[in-house]
Amino acid sequence: MMNKFNKGKRGFEHKRERREFSMDDSPRQASGKVTIKELVENPAMAKSTNQITAVINSVTQTTGPSLFSVSDGTGTLVVKAFEGAGVRAYPNIEEDDCVEILLTVKEYQGMLEGDAMRMTKLSPEVSEKVKKAISDMQRAQAQAKEIPFLIKSKVLDKLKESFMKAATEIRLAIFTNRPIIVRHHNDADGYSSGYSVESAILPLLMKQHGGSTKALRTHYNRAPSNTPFYDIEDSIKDSSHSLTGQANFSEKIPLVVIVDTGSSEESLLGIQQGKIHGTDFIVVDHHFSEKDVISKEVLVHINPFLVGEDGGKYSAGMLCSELARFINPEASVDHIPALAGLADMIDNPEILEQYMKIAENKGYSKQLMHDISAVIDFVSTKLRFMEAREYVGVMFGNPIAQQKKLVSLLGPYVRNLENKSLEIAKSVVRKEDIGGKVVQFLYIEESFSRGVYPKPGRANGMLHDFTCKEGNKKVISLGILGDAITMRASEESKFSVHDLIKHLHKSLPGAFVEGGGHHLAGAIRFVPSQRENVLNAIRTFVKAN
Repeated sequence: MMNKFNKGKRGFEHKRERREFSMDDSPRQASGKVTIKELVENPAMAKSTNQITAVINSVTQTTGPSLFSVSDGTGTLVVKAFEGAGVRAYPNIEEDDCVEILLTVKEYQGMLEGDAMRMTKLSPEVSEKVKKAISDMQRAQAQAKEIPFLIKSKVLDKLKESFMKAATEIRLAIFTNRPIIVRHHNDADGYSSGYSVESAILPLLMKQHGGSTKALRTHYNRAPSNTPFYDIEDSIKDSSHSLTGQANFSEKIPLVVIVDTGSSEESLLGIQQGKIHGTDFIVVDHHFSEKDVISKEVLVHINPFLVGEDGGKYSAGMLCSELARFINPEASVDHIPALAGLADMIDNPEILEQYMKIAENKGYSKQLMHDISAVIDFVSTKLRFMEAREYVGVMFGNPIAQQKKLVSLLGPYVRNLENKSLEIAKSVVRKEDIGGKVVQFLYIEESFSRGVYPKPGRANGMLHDFTCKEGNKKVISLGILGDAITMRASEESKFSVHDLIKHLHKSLPGAFVEGGGHHLAGAIRFVPSQRENVLNAIRTFVKAN
Protein backbone atom coordinates (compact mmCIF):
# COMPACT_ATOMS: atom_id res chain seq x y z
CA MET A 1 0.00 0.00 0.00
CA MET A 2 1.20 3.46 -0.77
CA ASN A 3 2.13 5.80 2.11
CA LYS A 4 -1.14 5.30 3.91
CA PHE A 5 -0.26 7.53 6.86
CA ASN A 6 1.44 10.32 4.87
CA LYS A 7 -1.38 12.76 5.42
CA GLY A 8 0.42 15.92 4.40
CA LYS A 9 1.55 14.69 1.00
CA ARG A 10 -0.71 11.90 -0.09
CA GLY A 11 -4.14 13.44 -0.24
CA PHE A 12 -5.57 13.21 3.32
CA GLU A 13 -6.39 16.89 3.18
CA HIS A 14 -9.93 18.25 3.23
CA LYS A 15 -12.34 16.54 0.93
CA ARG A 16 -12.98 18.60 -2.21
CA GLU A 17 -16.52 19.25 -3.28
CA ARG A 18 -17.36 17.30 -6.43
CA ARG A 19 -20.42 16.68 -8.52
CA GLU A 20 -21.14 13.90 -11.01
CA PHE A 21 -20.65 14.71 -14.68
CA SER A 22 -22.32 12.97 -17.57
CA MET A 23 -20.29 11.87 -20.54
CA ASP A 24 -21.46 14.90 -22.48
CA ASP A 25 -20.72 17.55 -19.84
CA SER A 26 -18.17 20.16 -20.88
CA PRO A 27 -15.49 20.93 -18.29
CA ARG A 28 -15.33 24.47 -17.03
CA GLN A 29 -12.58 26.59 -18.53
CA ALA A 30 -9.12 25.88 -17.13
CA SER A 31 -5.94 27.85 -17.54
CA GLY A 32 -5.44 25.90 -20.76
CA LYS A 33 -5.67 22.55 -22.48
CA VAL A 34 -2.17 21.09 -22.51
CA THR A 35 -0.28 17.85 -23.06
CA ILE A 36 1.46 15.78 -20.41
CA LYS A 37 4.78 16.49 -22.07
CA GLU A 38 4.20 20.25 -21.72
CA LEU A 39 3.38 19.84 -18.04
CA VAL A 40 6.52 17.78 -17.42
CA GLU A 41 8.84 20.07 -19.35
CA ASN A 42 7.41 23.40 -18.07
CA PRO A 43 7.36 23.57 -14.26
CA ALA A 44 5.79 27.06 -14.32
CA MET A 45 2.81 25.73 -16.28
CA ALA A 46 2.42 22.86 -13.85
CA LYS A 47 1.66 25.26 -11.00
CA SER A 48 -1.59 26.46 -12.56
CA THR A 49 -4.82 24.58 -13.21
CA ASN A 50 -4.72 22.74 -16.52
CA GLN A 51 -6.81 20.38 -18.57
CA ILE A 52 -5.61 17.23 -20.34
CA THR A 53 -7.32 14.62 -22.51
CA ALA A 54 -5.98 11.12 -21.94
CA VAL A 55 -6.61 7.38 -21.81
CA ILE A 56 -6.70 5.50 -18.51
CA ASN A 57 -3.88 2.93 -18.40
CA SER A 58 -4.65 1.55 -14.95
CA VAL A 59 -6.46 2.33 -11.72
CA THR A 60 -4.96 1.50 -8.32
CA GLN A 61 -6.83 1.92 -5.07
CA THR A 62 -4.65 2.68 -2.05
CA THR A 63 -5.69 3.09 1.60
CA GLY A 64 -5.77 6.78 0.75
CA PRO A 65 -6.49 8.15 -2.74
CA SER A 66 -7.30 6.42 -6.00
CA LEU A 67 -4.41 6.53 -8.46
CA PHE A 68 -5.08 6.81 -12.19
CA SER A 69 -2.19 6.22 -14.61
CA VAL A 70 -3.04 8.16 -17.78
CA SER A 71 -1.41 8.70 -21.19
CA ASP A 72 -2.07 11.20 -23.94
CA GLY A 73 0.48 10.15 -26.56
CA THR A 74 3.13 12.58 -25.32
CA GLY A 75 3.77 11.01 -21.92
CA THR A 76 2.36 9.25 -18.89
CA LEU A 77 1.21 10.79 -15.61
CA VAL A 78 -0.15 9.42 -12.35
CA VAL A 79 -3.20 11.41 -11.27
CA LYS A 80 -4.59 11.01 -7.78
CA ALA A 81 -8.19 11.59 -6.79
CA PHE A 82 -9.42 11.53 -3.18
CA GLU A 83 -12.98 10.83 -2.03
CA GLY A 84 -12.12 9.37 1.36
CA ALA A 85 -9.61 6.99 2.90
CA GLY A 86 -9.68 3.87 0.74
CA VAL A 87 -12.77 5.05 -1.15
CA ARG A 88 -12.68 4.58 -4.91
CA ALA A 89 -12.91 7.95 -6.65
CA TYR A 90 -14.82 8.16 -9.96
CA PRO A 91 -16.05 4.54 -9.82
CA ASN A 92 -17.59 4.90 -13.29
CA ILE A 93 -14.14 5.40 -14.85
CA GLU A 94 -12.17 2.27 -15.66
CA GLU A 95 -9.06 1.16 -17.49
CA ASP A 96 -9.05 2.07 -21.22
CA ASP A 97 -11.63 4.83 -20.81
CA CYS A 98 -10.95 8.24 -22.37
CA VAL A 99 -11.23 11.18 -20.00
CA GLU A 100 -10.78 14.91 -19.67
CA ILE A 101 -9.09 15.86 -16.42
CA LEU A 102 -8.94 19.24 -14.75
CA LEU A 103 -5.86 19.11 -12.52
CA THR A 104 -2.92 20.69 -10.86
CA VAL A 105 0.53 19.12 -10.90
CA LYS A 106 3.15 18.96 -8.17
CA GLU A 107 6.29 17.01 -7.40
CA TYR A 108 6.02 13.94 -5.20
CA GLN A 109 8.99 11.72 -4.30
CA GLY A 110 11.05 13.06 -7.19
CA MET A 111 8.36 12.76 -9.86
CA LEU A 112 5.48 14.88 -11.10
CA GLU A 113 2.02 13.81 -10.09
CA GLY A 114 -1.42 15.17 -10.95
CA ASP A 115 -4.10 16.09 -8.45
CA ALA A 116 -7.53 15.77 -10.07
CA MET A 117 -10.05 18.54 -9.49
CA ARG A 118 -12.47 16.96 -11.91
CA MET A 119 -12.43 13.92 -14.20
CA THR A 120 -14.96 13.47 -17.01
CA LYS A 121 -15.52 10.33 -19.05
CA LEU A 122 -15.83 11.06 -22.77
CA SER A 123 -18.52 9.66 -25.02
CA PRO A 124 -17.76 6.53 -27.11
CA GLU A 125 -17.67 8.58 -30.32
CA VAL A 126 -15.20 11.10 -28.94
CA SER A 127 -13.20 8.37 -27.22
CA GLU A 128 -12.67 6.53 -30.50
CA LYS A 129 -11.24 9.67 -32.12
CA VAL A 130 -9.03 10.41 -29.13
CA LYS A 131 -7.64 6.87 -29.03
CA LYS A 132 -6.85 6.93 -32.74
CA ALA A 133 -5.11 10.29 -32.41
CA ILE A 134 -3.06 9.02 -29.46
CA SER A 135 -2.19 5.79 -31.27
CA ASP A 136 -1.06 7.69 -34.37
CA MET A 137 0.99 10.03 -32.23
CA GLN A 138 2.67 7.15 -30.37
CA ARG A 139 3.47 5.28 -33.59
CA ALA A 140 5.00 8.41 -35.14
CA GLN A 141 6.99 9.14 -32.01
CA ALA A 142 8.21 5.54 -31.87
CA GLN A 143 9.58 5.48 -35.42
CA ALA A 144 13.34 4.98 -35.16
CA LYS A 145 15.47 7.54 -36.98
CA GLU A 146 18.02 6.41 -39.53
CA ILE A 147 21.52 7.01 -38.18
CA PRO A 148 24.96 5.75 -39.29
CA PHE A 149 26.49 2.71 -37.62
CA LEU A 150 29.51 3.17 -35.36
CA ILE A 151 31.67 1.44 -37.99
CA LYS A 152 31.69 0.68 -41.71
CA SER A 153 30.27 -2.77 -42.33
CA LYS A 154 28.40 -4.26 -45.29
CA VAL A 155 26.92 -6.88 -42.96
CA LEU A 156 25.42 -4.26 -40.66
CA ASP A 157 24.12 -2.40 -43.73
CA LYS A 158 22.24 -5.56 -44.74
CA LEU A 159 20.66 -5.68 -41.26
CA LYS A 160 19.78 -1.98 -41.05
CA GLU A 161 16.11 -2.36 -41.89
CA SER A 162 15.75 -5.02 -39.17
CA PHE A 163 17.58 -2.82 -36.66
CA MET A 164 15.19 0.06 -37.35
CA LYS A 165 12.13 -2.17 -37.14
CA ALA A 166 13.27 -3.68 -33.82
CA ALA A 167 14.11 -0.25 -32.41
CA THR A 168 10.69 1.07 -33.46
CA GLU A 169 8.88 -1.80 -31.72
CA ILE A 170 10.89 -1.29 -28.52
CA ARG A 171 10.26 2.47 -28.57
CA LEU A 172 6.56 1.82 -29.17
CA ALA A 173 6.44 -0.44 -26.12
CA ILE A 174 7.95 2.39 -24.06
CA PHE A 175 5.51 5.03 -25.34
CA THR A 176 2.47 2.75 -24.90
CA ASN A 177 3.51 1.81 -21.34
CA ARG A 178 4.09 -1.82 -22.21
CA PRO A 179 6.59 -3.56 -19.89
CA ILE A 180 9.81 -4.81 -21.47
CA ILE A 181 11.80 -7.88 -20.43
CA VAL A 182 15.34 -8.34 -21.76
CA ARG A 183 16.60 -11.94 -21.67
CA HIS A 184 20.32 -12.52 -22.27
CA HIS A 185 22.83 -15.34 -22.07
CA ASN A 186 24.76 -15.55 -18.80
CA ASP A 187 28.26 -14.67 -20.07
CA ALA A 188 30.26 -11.52 -20.90
CA ASP A 189 28.84 -11.19 -24.42
CA GLY A 190 25.33 -11.82 -23.12
CA TYR A 191 25.69 -9.18 -20.41
CA SER A 192 27.15 -6.77 -22.97
CA SER A 193 24.09 -7.36 -25.15
CA GLY A 194 21.55 -6.96 -22.36
CA TYR A 195 23.22 -3.93 -20.81
CA SER A 196 23.46 -2.12 -24.17
CA VAL A 197 19.74 -2.43 -24.79
CA GLU A 198 19.02 -1.51 -21.17
CA SER A 199 21.12 1.66 -21.44
CA ALA A 200 18.96 2.80 -24.34
CA ILE A 201 15.60 1.91 -22.80
CA LEU A 202 15.83 3.26 -19.24
CA PRO A 203 16.32 7.00 -20.03
CA LEU A 204 13.38 6.94 -22.45
CA LEU A 205 11.27 5.06 -19.93
CA MET A 206 12.02 7.56 -17.19
CA LYS A 207 11.18 10.49 -19.46
CA GLN A 208 7.94 8.83 -20.57
CA HIS A 209 6.82 8.55 -16.95
CA GLY A 210 7.62 12.11 -15.92
CA GLY A 211 10.89 11.31 -14.18
CA SER A 212 9.46 8.41 -12.20
CA THR A 213 12.14 6.02 -10.99
CA LYS A 214 9.36 3.61 -10.00
CA ALA A 215 8.60 3.05 -13.69
CA LEU A 216 12.15 1.76 -14.16
CA ARG A 217 11.18 -1.18 -11.94
CA THR A 218 7.56 -1.74 -12.91
CA HIS A 219 8.02 -1.41 -16.68
CA TYR A 220 11.43 -2.99 -17.25
CA ASN A 221 13.34 -6.07 -16.18
CA ARG A 222 16.55 -7.75 -17.38
CA ALA A 223 17.09 -11.44 -16.63
CA PRO A 224 20.11 -13.67 -17.39
CA SER A 225 19.46 -17.13 -18.87
CA ASN A 226 21.78 -19.97 -17.97
CA THR A 227 20.89 -22.00 -21.05
CA PRO A 228 22.11 -20.95 -24.54
CA PHE A 229 18.48 -20.73 -25.68
CA TYR A 230 15.16 -19.34 -24.43
CA ASP A 231 14.32 -22.21 -22.14
CA ILE A 232 10.73 -23.23 -21.43
CA GLU A 233 11.42 -22.70 -17.71
CA ASP A 234 12.40 -19.07 -18.31
CA SER A 235 9.41 -18.65 -20.60
CA ILE A 236 6.94 -19.94 -18.01
CA LYS A 237 8.47 -17.70 -15.32
CA ASP A 238 8.19 -14.64 -17.58
CA SER A 239 4.57 -15.46 -18.43
CA SER A 240 3.68 -16.16 -14.80
CA HIS A 241 5.05 -12.82 -13.59
CA SER A 242 3.35 -11.01 -16.47
CA LEU A 243 -0.05 -12.53 -15.84
CA THR A 244 0.23 -11.69 -12.13
CA GLY A 245 1.07 -8.08 -13.01
CA GLN A 246 -1.89 -7.95 -15.36
CA ALA A 247 -4.29 -9.36 -12.76
CA ASN A 248 -3.09 -7.31 -9.79
CA PHE A 249 -1.99 -4.01 -11.34
CA SER A 250 -3.64 -3.88 -14.80
CA GLU A 251 -0.19 -4.10 -16.41
CA LYS A 252 0.08 -4.91 -20.10
CA ILE A 253 1.59 -8.20 -21.23
CA PRO A 254 5.25 -7.43 -21.99
CA LEU A 255 7.50 -7.30 -25.00
CA VAL A 256 10.37 -9.78 -24.49
CA VAL A 257 13.70 -9.00 -26.16
CA ILE A 258 15.95 -12.08 -26.33
CA VAL A 259 19.63 -11.31 -26.99
CA ASP A 260 22.75 -13.46 -27.54
CA THR A 261 20.43 -16.44 -27.86
CA GLY A 262 17.01 -17.21 -29.29
CA SER A 263 17.74 -18.18 -32.91
CA SER A 264 17.91 -21.93 -32.37
CA GLU A 265 15.10 -24.44 -32.64
CA GLU A 266 15.44 -25.06 -28.87
CA SER A 267 14.00 -21.55 -28.27
CA LEU A 268 10.84 -22.22 -30.28
CA LEU A 269 8.78 -23.85 -27.53
CA GLY A 270 9.50 -21.05 -25.05
CA ILE A 271 8.56 -18.38 -27.57
CA GLN A 272 5.36 -20.16 -28.58
CA GLN A 273 4.41 -20.63 -24.93
CA GLY A 274 4.79 -16.90 -24.29
CA LYS A 275 2.75 -15.97 -27.35
CA ILE A 276 -0.23 -17.91 -25.99
CA HIS A 277 -0.43 -15.32 -23.19
CA GLY A 278 -0.02 -12.32 -25.50
CA THR A 279 3.74 -11.80 -25.26
CA ASP A 280 5.55 -10.47 -28.33
CA PHE A 281 9.22 -11.21 -29.00
CA ILE A 282 12.28 -9.67 -30.63
CA VAL A 283 15.39 -11.83 -31.08
CA VAL A 284 18.95 -10.54 -31.61
CA ASP A 285 21.45 -13.37 -31.94
CA HIS A 286 24.58 -14.38 -33.80
CA HIS A 287 24.53 -18.15 -33.37
CA PHE A 288 23.96 -20.50 -36.28
CA SER A 289 20.80 -22.53 -36.65
CA GLU A 290 20.37 -25.18 -39.32
CA LYS A 291 16.80 -24.08 -39.95
CA ASP A 292 15.12 -20.75 -39.25
CA VAL A 293 11.96 -21.57 -37.31
CA ILE A 294 12.00 -18.35 -35.26
CA SER A 295 11.41 -15.49 -37.71
CA LYS A 296 7.76 -16.35 -38.34
CA GLU A 297 7.08 -16.39 -34.58
CA VAL A 298 8.56 -13.01 -33.59
CA LEU A 299 8.16 -9.33 -34.44
CA VAL A 300 11.80 -9.02 -35.54
CA HIS A 301 14.65 -11.53 -35.82
CA ILE A 302 18.16 -10.12 -36.25
CA ASN A 303 21.01 -12.49 -37.07
CA PRO A 304 23.78 -12.16 -39.70
CA PHE A 305 23.03 -15.70 -40.86
CA LEU A 306 19.58 -14.53 -42.00
CA VAL A 307 21.22 -12.27 -44.60
CA GLY A 308 23.70 -14.89 -45.77
CA GLU A 309 26.57 -13.79 -43.50
CA ASP A 310 28.61 -15.49 -40.78
CA GLY A 311 27.25 -14.65 -37.34
CA GLY A 312 30.49 -15.90 -35.81
CA LYS A 313 32.19 -12.76 -37.15
CA TYR A 314 30.02 -10.49 -34.99
CA SER A 315 29.29 -10.83 -31.29
CA ALA A 316 25.78 -10.25 -29.99
CA GLY A 317 27.14 -7.35 -27.95
CA MET A 318 28.22 -5.66 -31.17
CA LEU A 319 24.78 -6.11 -32.71
CA CYS A 320 22.94 -4.95 -29.57
CA SER A 321 25.11 -1.86 -29.14
CA GLU A 322 24.19 -0.82 -32.66
CA LEU A 323 20.53 -1.58 -31.93
CA ALA A 324 20.72 0.49 -28.74
CA ARG A 325 21.73 3.57 -30.73
CA PHE A 326 18.66 3.22 -32.96
CA ILE A 327 16.47 2.92 -29.86
CA ASN A 328 18.08 5.95 -28.25
CA PRO A 329 20.82 7.84 -30.14
CA GLU A 330 22.05 9.27 -26.84
CA ALA A 331 22.78 5.84 -25.34
CA SER A 332 26.35 5.64 -24.04
CA VAL A 333 27.36 2.26 -25.44
CA ASP A 334 30.20 3.07 -27.85
CA HIS A 335 32.84 1.14 -25.86
CA ILE A 336 30.77 -2.04 -25.46
CA PRO A 337 31.15 -3.61 -28.96
CA ALA A 338 34.93 -3.96 -28.53
CA LEU A 339 34.47 -5.46 -25.07
CA ALA A 340 31.92 -7.96 -26.35
CA GLY A 341 34.01 -8.88 -29.37
CA LEU A 342 37.11 -9.57 -27.29
CA ALA A 343 35.10 -11.48 -24.68
CA ASP A 344 33.54 -13.73 -27.32
CA MET A 345 36.87 -14.15 -29.16
CA ILE A 346 35.44 -12.85 -32.45
CA ASP A 347 37.82 -13.56 -35.33
CA ASN A 348 37.12 -10.50 -37.47
CA PRO A 349 40.19 -8.19 -37.28
CA GLU A 350 38.82 -5.48 -39.58
CA ILE A 351 35.61 -5.00 -37.59
CA LEU A 352 37.17 -5.49 -34.16
CA GLU A 353 39.90 -2.94 -34.92
CA GLN A 354 37.31 -0.29 -35.81
CA TYR A 355 35.42 -0.88 -32.57
CA MET A 356 38.66 -1.00 -30.56
CA LYS A 357 39.67 2.47 -31.80
CA ILE A 358 36.35 3.83 -30.53
CA ALA A 359 36.91 2.18 -27.15
CA GLU A 360 40.46 3.52 -26.90
CA ASN A 361 39.12 7.05 -27.44
CA LYS A 362 36.89 6.41 -24.41
CA GLY A 363 39.91 5.44 -22.27
CA TYR A 364 39.82 1.66 -22.65
CA SER A 365 42.93 -0.34 -23.57
CA LYS A 366 42.74 -3.86 -24.97
CA GLN A 367 44.18 -5.29 -21.74
CA LEU A 368 41.60 -3.42 -19.66
CA MET A 369 38.87 -4.81 -21.91
CA HIS A 370 40.15 -8.37 -21.37
CA ASP A 371 40.21 -7.77 -17.61
CA ILE A 372 36.68 -6.35 -17.60
CA SER A 373 35.33 -9.33 -19.56
CA ALA A 374 36.99 -11.74 -17.12
CA VAL A 375 35.43 -9.91 -14.17
CA ILE A 376 32.00 -9.98 -15.85
CA ASP A 377 32.31 -13.72 -16.43
CA PHE A 378 33.32 -14.22 -12.80
CA VAL A 379 30.58 -12.00 -11.36
CA SER A 380 27.96 -13.72 -13.54
CA THR A 381 28.67 -17.00 -11.70
CA LYS A 382 27.88 -15.27 -8.41
CA LEU A 383 24.84 -13.29 -9.54
CA ARG A 384 23.32 -16.27 -11.36
CA PHE A 385 19.72 -15.17 -12.08
CA MET A 386 19.81 -11.80 -10.29
CA GLU A 387 19.29 -8.66 -12.36
CA ALA A 388 21.71 -6.62 -10.16
CA ARG A 389 21.07 -3.56 -12.32
CA GLU A 390 23.29 -1.09 -10.48
CA TYR A 391 26.19 -3.52 -9.98
CA VAL A 392 26.12 -4.50 -13.66
CA GLY A 393 26.14 -0.81 -14.52
CA VAL A 394 29.37 -0.38 -12.57
CA MET A 395 30.98 -3.29 -14.46
CA PHE A 396 30.24 -1.52 -17.73
CA GLY A 397 31.60 1.84 -16.61
CA ASN A 398 28.74 3.65 -14.94
CA PRO A 399 30.70 5.30 -13.43
CA ILE A 400 34.03 4.52 -15.11
CA ALA A 401 36.17 5.42 -12.06
CA GLN A 402 34.31 2.88 -9.93
CA GLN A 403 34.54 0.32 -12.75
CA LYS A 404 38.34 0.63 -12.86
CA LYS A 405 38.59 0.25 -9.08
CA LEU A 406 36.46 -2.88 -9.22
CA VAL A 407 38.49 -4.39 -12.05
CA SER A 408 41.77 -3.51 -10.30
CA LEU A 409 40.57 -5.37 -7.22
CA LEU A 410 38.87 -8.41 -8.78
CA GLY A 411 40.98 -8.74 -11.93
CA PRO A 412 44.09 -10.26 -10.28
CA TYR A 413 41.89 -12.54 -8.14
CA VAL A 414 40.03 -13.81 -11.22
CA ARG A 415 43.27 -14.31 -13.19
CA ASN A 416 44.67 -16.34 -10.31
CA LEU A 417 41.60 -18.59 -10.38
CA GLU A 418 42.01 -19.00 -14.14
CA ASN A 419 45.71 -19.88 -13.83
CA LYS A 420 44.87 -22.42 -11.15
CA SER A 421 42.18 -23.92 -13.39
CA LEU A 422 44.57 -24.15 -16.32
CA GLU A 423 47.19 -25.97 -14.24
CA ILE A 424 44.56 -28.45 -13.06
CA ALA A 425 43.33 -28.97 -16.62
CA LYS A 426 46.87 -29.52 -17.95
CA SER A 427 47.52 -32.14 -15.28
CA VAL A 428 44.37 -34.20 -15.88
CA VAL A 429 43.55 -33.81 -19.58
CA ARG A 430 43.54 -36.96 -21.68
CA LYS A 431 44.82 -36.55 -25.22
CA GLU A 432 44.19 -38.82 -28.17
CA ASP A 433 45.55 -38.67 -31.70
CA ILE A 434 42.55 -39.25 -33.95
CA GLY A 435 43.03 -38.93 -37.69
CA GLY A 436 46.09 -36.73 -37.21
CA LYS A 437 44.25 -34.37 -34.84
CA VAL A 438 44.86 -33.77 -31.15
CA VAL A 439 41.59 -34.43 -29.32
CA GLN A 440 41.56 -33.34 -25.68
CA PHE A 441 39.19 -34.95 -23.19
CA LEU A 442 38.77 -32.81 -20.07
CA TYR A 443 36.42 -34.42 -17.54
CA ILE A 444 35.09 -31.38 -15.67
CA GLU A 445 33.24 -32.95 -12.74
CA GLU A 446 36.04 -35.40 -11.99
CA SER A 447 38.69 -32.65 -12.11
CA PHE A 448 37.17 -29.51 -10.54
CA SER A 449 35.21 -28.74 -7.39
CA ARG A 450 31.53 -28.08 -7.92
CA GLY A 451 30.54 -24.45 -8.53
CA VAL A 452 34.05 -23.01 -8.80
CA TYR A 453 35.16 -20.42 -11.34
CA PRO A 454 35.80 -20.63 -14.24
CA LYS A 455 32.76 -22.23 -15.81
CA PRO A 456 33.25 -25.49 -17.75
CA GLY A 457 33.26 -23.73 -21.12
CA ARG A 458 35.85 -21.23 -19.98
CA ALA A 459 38.06 -23.93 -18.42
CA ASN A 460 37.94 -25.96 -21.63
CA GLY A 461 38.59 -22.87 -23.73
CA MET A 462 41.70 -21.88 -21.76
CA LEU A 463 43.12 -25.38 -22.13
CA HIS A 464 42.38 -25.29 -25.85
CA ASP A 465 44.15 -21.94 -26.30
CA PHE A 466 47.17 -23.16 -24.33
CA THR A 467 47.51 -26.30 -26.47
CA CYS A 468 47.24 -24.29 -29.69
CA LYS A 469 49.93 -21.86 -28.50
CA GLU A 470 52.26 -24.80 -27.96
CA GLY A 471 52.35 -25.23 -31.72
CA ASN A 472 49.58 -27.73 -32.30
CA LYS A 473 47.50 -26.73 -35.32
CA LYS A 474 44.77 -29.37 -35.43
CA VAL A 475 43.22 -29.31 -31.97
CA ILE A 476 39.75 -30.29 -30.76
CA SER A 477 38.98 -29.78 -27.07
CA LEU A 478 36.06 -31.35 -25.22
CA GLY A 479 34.91 -30.23 -21.76
CA ILE A 480 32.92 -33.23 -20.58
CA LEU A 481 30.14 -33.22 -17.96
CA GLY A 482 27.66 -35.90 -17.02
CA ASP A 483 25.07 -34.88 -19.60
CA ALA A 484 26.80 -32.19 -21.67
CA ILE A 485 29.98 -31.40 -23.60
CA THR A 486 31.44 -27.98 -24.43
CA MET A 487 33.61 -27.86 -27.54
CA ARG A 488 36.38 -25.74 -29.04
CA ALA A 489 38.27 -26.48 -32.23
CA SER A 490 40.97 -24.87 -34.34
CA GLU A 491 40.27 -23.87 -37.94
CA GLU A 492 42.86 -26.35 -39.20
CA SER A 493 41.04 -29.27 -37.55
CA LYS A 494 38.20 -29.00 -40.12
CA PHE A 495 35.80 -29.62 -37.24
CA SER A 496 32.20 -28.41 -37.33
CA VAL A 497 29.88 -28.29 -34.33
CA HIS A 498 26.87 -28.18 -36.62
CA ASP A 499 27.98 -31.20 -38.68
CA LEU A 500 28.76 -33.11 -35.48
CA ILE A 501 25.25 -32.53 -34.15
CA LYS A 502 23.76 -33.83 -37.41
CA HIS A 503 26.04 -36.89 -37.16
CA LEU A 504 24.94 -37.57 -33.57
CA HIS A 505 21.26 -37.21 -34.46
CA LYS A 506 21.72 -39.82 -37.17
CA SER A 507 24.05 -42.25 -35.40
CA LEU A 508 22.68 -41.97 -31.83
CA PRO A 509 18.98 -41.06 -31.94
CA GLY A 510 18.52 -42.56 -28.48
CA ALA A 511 20.93 -40.00 -26.96
CA PHE A 512 18.47 -37.20 -27.77
CA VAL A 513 21.29 -34.77 -28.49
CA GLU A 514 20.48 -31.05 -28.63
CA GLY A 515 22.74 -28.05 -28.78
CA GLY A 516 24.41 -25.54 -31.06
CA GLY A 517 26.80 -22.62 -31.13
CA HIS A 518 29.29 -21.52 -33.74
CA HIS A 519 31.23 -23.45 -36.37
CA LEU A 520 34.25 -24.07 -34.09
CA ALA A 521 32.73 -23.58 -30.63
CA GLY A 522 29.55 -24.83 -29.08
CA ALA A 523 27.90 -27.20 -26.65
CA ILE A 524 25.63 -30.23 -26.69
CA ARG A 525 23.39 -31.90 -24.14
CA PHE A 526 22.32 -35.53 -24.12
CA VAL A 527 20.88 -38.36 -22.02
CA PRO A 528 23.43 -39.03 -19.20
CA SER A 529 23.44 -42.80 -19.75
CA GLN A 530 24.62 -42.23 -23.33
CA ARG A 531 27.77 -40.24 -22.50
CA GLU A 532 30.31 -42.91 -23.51
CA ASN A 533 28.37 -43.67 -26.68
CA VAL A 534 28.38 -39.94 -27.51
CA LEU A 535 32.14 -39.72 -26.95
CA ASN A 536 32.73 -42.74 -29.18
CA ALA A 537 30.52 -41.23 -31.86
CA ILE A 538 32.58 -38.03 -31.66
CA ARG A 539 35.75 -40.09 -32.15
CA THR A 540 34.22 -41.69 -35.23
CA PHE A 541 33.17 -38.29 -36.59
CA VAL A 542 36.63 -36.75 -36.08
CA LYS A 543 38.34 -39.71 -37.72
CA ALA A 544 36.05 -39.54 -40.75
CA ASN A 545 36.55 -35.81 -41.23
